[in-house]
Amino acid sequence: MALERTFSIIKPDATARNLTGAINAMIEEAGLRIVAQKRLRMTRDQAETFYAVHKERPFFGELVDFMISGPVVVQVLEGDNAIAKYREVMGATNPENAADGTIRKAFANNVQENSVHGSDAPETAAMEIAQWFSGNEIVG
Repeated sequence: MALERTFSIIKPDATARNLTGAINAMIEEAGLRIVAQKRLRMTRDQAETFYAVHKERPFFGELVDFMISGPVVVQVLEGDNAIAKYREVMGATNPENAADGTIRKAFANNVQENSVHGSDAPETAAMEIAQWFSGNEIVG
């Protein structure tokens, strides 16, 4: 097993419904540790930078608008194979396709309001973590 870190966002749809604790419980039950966490409101610039990979896609504007619509909780998660494990715990992007027992099956409203984001690869995780946290904010 490889100890690694991944990045997570609890999105505005979930924070609006006070689901942070329930989602954190599912993360911890999966064997992941939350080693950094903060609640914030993304600026438009931050959201556009974070989702720049989708800039040319038709949903980019709606995605940015959604992500700045309310508070989010950004997190660093740590554990054995954390990236793959968290993606499994999140479930499919479309909650209709998500497996029972996953965050998105339990809490997502739809494809956009799907409650959480998680990194998809080690390189992505490193960039995403660096955008939101300085080294001394991550306490393993």
